[in-house]
Amino acid sequence: MRLWFSSSSEVPIYRQLATQVELAILSGDLKPGDRLPSTRELARRFALHPNTISAGYRQLERDGWTENRHGSGVYVRANADAPSTPEQILDQHIAGFFRVVRELNLPAAAVRARVARWLEAPPPDHLLLIDPDPEMRRILLHEIRQATAFPVAEASFEDCKDRRILAGAIPLCRPSKTAQVRALLPPGVELTTLAIRSAQSWLTPWMPAPKGHLLAVVSHWPEFLEIARTMLIAAGIPADVLIFRNARQPRWTRGLEQATAILCDSYTASVPSLPRRPHLILFPLLADSSKAELARYSVADTPLL
Repeated sequence: MRLWFSSSSEVPIYRQLATQVELAILSGDLKPGDRLPSTRELARRFALHPNTISAGYRQLERDGWTENRHGSGVYVRANADAPSTPEQILDQHIAGFFRVVRELNLPAAAVRARVARWLEAPPPDHLLLIDPDPEMRRILLHEIRQATAFPVAEASFEDCKDRRILAGAIPLCRPSKTAQVRALLPPGVELTTLAIRSAQSWLTPWMPAPKGHLLAVVSHWPEFLEIARTMLIAAGIPADVLIFRNARQPRWTRGLEQATAILCDSYTASVPSLPRRPHLILFPLLADSSKAELARYSVADTPLL
């Protein structure tokens, strides 16, 4: 994993480190069980104080992304190995089903009748994006609808208290919300976690950034602006050549015509009021793997859950 740090940024170095590692985990650049570079190694490589690196690693551990193994190092928090093929996934669910059935001591005839009822139920007829942030939902909905013609709806955490909204739905969420969304779903409802694009991998081809150019970052999602600020400054782009605009605020287009390029999310890029004169640099949130998975859904061929 490639890292960037800028000592002249208003974003503390430890936060630059924590943000970049978190994004690498969410995008799959770092896998569960991967060992992070040692504090001493990072301090020496980037001429930073070891306490700064330790502060970043402590933040990651507090946020639940990593674990400190005494005498061994810092590791991405590992979960049980996920099944990798459709057959393995099916076997995992079947095994879990029979394990629960044995604990219930139900008669075999009752089990067969219940399974038959589930198999005869209508298949799902739409995707349902569940997220607490309305601006994030708007961006992801825009990208999902570009990836598939299958109907897609949205819901907040509050909306999910009404179980009727889950009828006929295939629930979707972003990685950082998986645990919260899973807790909202009834037992037995499968949840699809959308893979998020790696910011580091996407940014690398653009580095080093040409000097003497003004870069504007525009989004309706405040967190997009904060992540972009951290990543761009850490990558060595001077803060005085960056313009940040929240597209939900009045007069957000002011000064954008002076920029050489505008970096934005896919939804903001579709807004008619966004100036078209500077070069648009689009950062899609969904990873290609998620787009490929979504593309498999169609109205004529719905998946069986």
